[in-house]
Amino acid sequence: MKIDCLVAEIGSTTTVVNAFNLFDEVKFLGRGMHQTTVDTDVNIGLGKAIDNLKQQLNIKDLTYKELYASSSAAGGLKITVHGLVYEMTAKAAKEAALNAGGNIHLITANRLEPYHIEQIRKLHPNMIIIAGGTDFGEKEVSYQNLLDVKDLNIPIIYTGNIANHERIKALNCNHIEIVENVYPRVDDFNILPLREKIYETFEKHIIHAKGMAHIFDMVNGKIMPTPGAVMDTTMLLDEMFDGVMTIDVGGATTDVHSVAHPKPEFQKFLEGEPKPKRTVEGDLGVYVNRKLVYQHMKHHELEKALQLTSEDVTKLIENEPFIPQSEKGKLMSSLLLKTCVEQALDRHIGDMRRIFTTNGLKVIPDGKDLSNVKAIFLTGGALIHDPKSKDYIQSYLKKQTTKLIPSLDAKIYIDDNYIFASLGVLSRVYKEQAEILLKHTMREV
Repeated sequence: MKIDCLVAEIGSTTTVVNAFNLFDEVKFLGRGMHQTTVDTDVNIGLGKAIDNLKQQLNIKDLTYKELYASSSAAGGLKITVHGLVYEMTAKAAKEAALNAGGNIHLITANRLEPYHIEQIRKLHPNMIIIAGGTDFGEKEVSYQNLLDVKDLNIPIIYTGNIANHERIKALNCNHIEIVENVYPRVDDFNILPLREKIYETFEKHIIHAKGMAHIFDMVNGKIMPTPGAVMDTTMLLDEMFDGVMTIDVGGATTDVHSVAHPKPEFQKFLEGEPKPKRTVEGDLGVYVNRKLVYQHMKHHELEKALQLTSEDVTKLIENEPFIPQSEKGKLMSSLLLKTCVEQALDRHIGDMRRIFTTNGLKVIPDGKDLSNVKAIFLTGGALIHDPKSKDYIQSYLKKQTTKLIPSLDAKIYIDDNYIFASLGVLSRVYKEQAEILLKHTMREV
């Protein structure tokens, strides 16, 4: 069987291969899966996922013209961010890193201290982002911070004051990349250039997963961080709907992606919020982080729902497989999913805050305003397979009184074929086909 394109998603635990026809008839053909062989050679798991795809399609031979990939193997994209003022340059760099699919392990503001350097050394991130100073404003903090970390032998992206460019180039360090200032003027977030450079740097250094160095022998184009690919899909959806949010609940984390402008009357208060925003909650996952999610639930909520003792609930959490098999396990996973959704949305969506000024009490918007979101998209195995997913979203929205939530009239769609990450990868090469495939996988619930 001849296939136009395969897209591999190489995760820390599972490798998924999705097959597409892109030309005569744009169509999703099927999926193959296998455990990621990250401890030996990821190409072995990729090959076995392709073998599984053949089984699913009931074919013996498979040829394909192109293979693209995204990856979160080797722990994903680990980043530290260092700016001048936390609410300004550090925040701008953090938003760009999250937007690109990064996992932020350390954020600092102002000068790096010796203990910060030691923290970075122990973390050994995939890359270090140095920001600081508006263009032609303060320049010494970002430059000195760069000098402090340049000998750690870790890739560095400088995205601070443009006035430092020439003296950074004079350092002649191959592992330092320079991009446009992520915060060139006050309240101006210039995220996209840094986002693209993060993608490039990620691809260069993803070879740290065993066997990943040889993945380029098979793959066309660049390897993207998987969460960044989901954001690319969300941005494509925004072109179609003009105001969207994607919720992605996984086994270890819950990501929320949104692309929306604030209400015009809120604009002056929210200049520091980027239009595309991603939050990743490392403590919210329905498998790896079950115990942490359980701690976020109301006292004895799970015990009452399952009609079990605390001891039995603990055993269930520890022993139920990744894909729950027992009826109690299925109900537990569904309730954990509900908590993940509520907590992640609470952290992502802004709120109306009461502040006291010299003129008395005022109520102002703070954080991401999603009032203009017209469509909500659900992806991730847990969300798309749970029949109560829509109920959980709507229940959360109905309970809010001050949060800057989407309208209750916002339509909710499921990523029916579970291909959002693959379509984000494809959109960079075959945008029109990705749009067609998006329309095919979107199912309103």
